[in-house]
Amino acid sequence: MDRQEELVEAAVAARKKAYAPYSNYTVGAAVLAADGQVFTGVNVENASYGLSICAERTAVVRMIATTGYQPIRAVAVATSNGGSPCGACRQVLVEFAPQDVPLWLIDAAGNIQSFTLYELLPDHFGPERLL
Repeated sequence: MDRQEELVEAAVAARKKAYAPYSNYTVGAAVLAADGQVFTGVNVENASYGLSICAERTAVVRMIATTGYQPIRAVAVATSNGGSPCGACRQVLVEFAPQDVPLWLIDAAGNIQSFTLYELLPDHFGPERLL
């Protein structure tokens, strides 16, 4: 199994664990860390909508909480319709991906769209802009 297939499967499996009682829009994400580990996350909604957290950010936080900071090498996101990460998630992913990385979007039928992170957030604002 190649890394893309592994991340896609992990994101699809994670999506089944999402907590989305308000929107019913479940999302699973998987990030590949530099050390080769895969970390998954799900969206977790809250009755106070602003306190909800997206799957992509959950996966990044899980990676950091488990291993400390390390660069992201690839990302997969599974939704019902193949939707892409929100702006906040794109910005967080850029923070932890110091170079452009592949990003795969998977819909409920298993269709995969391929992008790079920088395609989704061109002219991004990352740590390098602070120098």
